[in-house]
Amino acid sequence: MSHRPAAPTRRIAALGLATTLALTLPGPLASAAVPHPAQERPTASVDPLIGSANGGNTYPGATRPYGMIAWSPTSTTGDQTSTGAANGYSYDTTRIRGLSLTHVNGAGCNPGAAGDIPIMPFVGDVTSSPSADTKDAVYASDFSHDNERAVPGRYTLGLDSGAEADLAVSRRAGVADFAFPSGKAASLLFRTSNSLNGSEDAHIDIDRAHRKVTGWVLTGAFCGRRANGGTNNRKSYYKLYFSASFDRDFDSYGTWKDATVSPGSTSGGGGEGYATGADRAGRGSGGWVGFDTAPDNDVHMRLGISYVSLKGAETNLREEIAPRVSVDAVAAEARRDWDRELDSVRISGGSESQRTAFYTALYHSLMQPNIISDTDGRYPGMDGAPHRLAHGQSAQYSNFSGWDQYRAQIQLLALLKPKVAGDFAQSLYNFAGQNDGVWDRWVHVNGATHVMTGDPSAATLATFYAMGVRGFDYEGAFESLARQATEPRDAGLSDAGCPGQCEGQRPNLAQYLSSHYAAQDVCHCWGGAAETLEDSVADAALGSWAKLLGRDEEAAYFTDRGTWWRNVFNPGTGYVQARELDGSWVMPFSPGSDLGFAQGTSATYTWMVPQDVQGLADAMGGRETAATRLDGFFHKADGSWSVRGGDALRYDPTNEPGIHAPWLYNALGQPWKTQATVREIVNTVYGTGPSGLPGNDDLGTMSAWYVFSALGLYPKAPGSADLLLGAPLFPHAVVDRPGRADLVIDAPATDATHAYVAGVRLNGRDQDRSWTDADLLRTGGTLAYRLTDRPDTGWATDPAGLPR
Repeated sequence: MSHRPAAPTRRIAALGLATTLALTLPGPLASAAVPHPAQERPTASVDPLIGSANGGNTYPGATRPYGMIAWSPTSTTGDQTSTGAANGYSYDTTRIRGLSLTHVNGAGCNPGAAGDIPIMPFVGDVTSSPSADTKDAVYASDFSHDNERAVPGRYTLGLDSGAEADLAVSRRAGVADFAFPSGKAASLLFRTSNSLNGSEDAHIDIDRAHRKVTGWVLTGAFCGRRANGGTNNRKSYYKLYFSASFDRDFDSYGTWKDATVSPGSTSGGGGEGYATGADRAGRGSGGWVGFDTAPDNDVHMRLGISYVSLKGAETNLREEIAPRVSVDAVAAEARRDWDRELDSVRISGGSESQRTAFYTALYHSLMQPNIISDTDGRYPGMDGAPHRLAHGQSAQYSNFSGWDQYRAQIQLLALLKPKVAGDFAQSLYNFAGQNDGVWDRWVHVNGATHVMTGDPSAATLATFYAMGVRGFDYEGAFESLARQATEPRDAGLSDAGCPGQCEGQRPNLAQYLSSHYAAQDVCHCWGGAAETLEDSVADAALGSWAKLLGRDEEAAYFTDRGTWWRNVFNPGTGYVQARELDGSWVMPFSPGSDLGFAQGTSATYTWMVPQDVQGLADAMGGRETAATRLDGFFHKADGSWSVRGGDALRYDPTNEPGIHAPWLYNALGQPWKTQATVREIVNTVYGTGPSGLPGNDDLGTMSAWYVFSALGLYPKAPGSADLLLGAPLFPHAVVDRPGRADLVIDAPATDATHAYVAGVRLNGRDQDRSWTDADLLRTGGTLAYRLTDRPDTGWATDPAGLPR
């Protein structure tokens, strides 16, 4: 390795980093058509920094599609028990205390999830315990975005301290080049206990003879800091192991625990607990290895991780990262890997900013689910024991943000990656079998966190099956989910974790089955009205799935339960409203109140009946009345748009309960309003740059909404393969369907003004409906759009042809 006294910024500039990071502010995306070079790789249009501000909670670090490892910064605002934003990174926070090995894309619950084993390139002597540096004043460093570069599979950062890090990854392992200023003390700090939420225990071993550092952290506690029951989640549910190998000897080494630093020690450990601030400050453990920078200021490291064992981490490293492979080589393979995934949708035309927004959204959508099985097929079960993959299963996946994902990300996964979707479905079924038959609504690694509300697993697997996903035990999974929906459990009567992470997956099911709604005063849930709507969606999806399986009696039963949303629709107010056990409406009531709801208001949740839009319209007084009310949901009294959030009575693009609402006009016989509303949101709410997402990406959900909307498609309802039609953003798109014919979307006239549909031809035949059924996904085909610059109020308005 060469001796390079040059400052880090020179290296980054030489890589062309500074010139590639001209990040724009969010706003309308330019729509002038620009030729899309056929040879351009999709990754050239990906900016991992999109969503890293404005509460998007994305991370810019190196990861592969569905990767176990996600190597990205843990930022700090001066509190070692917290971070700049959920999941570790905020574009507006330019100080870090390490580069941690695991992340979750776009989750809320600050400080997020994971962020395990931060590794910090430190310039200087380690003279005190890094855990005692509670304000991150010493063992942290500022940086400038001019010295940062993020591309799919690779992350490079130059710190103001003079240290640099260049990272690239495989699925379960990574490789790094660290560079330090010549002639200065240089160390790598392994903050083994400093996961984002803290830790119960951690351990490190330093093997000087073999140039290795190994260890583990026992952690979990997702959403453990929530004020709405989060203390119930302050518990451990997974252990992450790591094994790091170096290309050179250690010049110094040591460990620390709490305030005690032990130079020359080769083994140590201790956790931090799951509190925050002063209740946790100063606790923790880790170790460091130092290097002599006089002869050589570069350090090359290879690292593997595993959720099963240290042996698993070392096997993953050995099988995925060759002994002398370079960062460049691993990064090149990572880019090819991402290009293969992103090439599942090939677009032509559009502006540069539109292509960047689109392919970055697709990138974020395909980050998850995440592999948690080792290369030998072993993975940690929800029972805490190691397990092996089921017959025919390629990988065990996790990180299921069900309440979010079942609305859009799940459908995109099923559409583009049915093999991954099948393995994911089997993974969730495996977990349920290890969890006494309970399907948890928010699974992190192998932990049941109970976060949010409803029973999204039912909606998810029903959607997978409807969209043609196989490769999982769908009969067994259906029977298991049907039992969860029909057999009350003791946990359903518990308030542990309530309201934000109630342990009951079908809370107070006996009362629900008796009353046909979740009573606010006895539901043991986040909100009775929201729970009723969520369970109605899940049950309708189970009914559709049962019908496809030929289980007619169960189909009729669950389909009827899918209409129970009517029992919380108050005809006196015209809104969905919580009820007490005695049948009375919870008072006082305001459409802008969240009483009885979860992260939303009655004004938003009233529209959350995608499985029965015609029934909702009837309850409101008919389609015309419903459409007029929907107009008021997206517009202020003066007619101007209100789609950016912040108004409790109107559309909120930052959270999931209402994200389907722009597409409801199709079922109300006014599809031109869907076209106008979706285009307005695409142009003004989404964009490029760090603030280019409206809010938490929620494991790809908001990004998946954008991908669908840009293609002019959207899932009609969970448990269905029907797709609603809108106006495509790009003149040409090809959706690759593995094992089936492609789906081609042509809209040659699309531009900033031509955003309305005047006609559609499906495989050469006129399509006078604003939706397609499952045949399109089974057989593929071509959707050819005729677009105009003004609303066409005649196309797809026949009541007989409306989406049901």
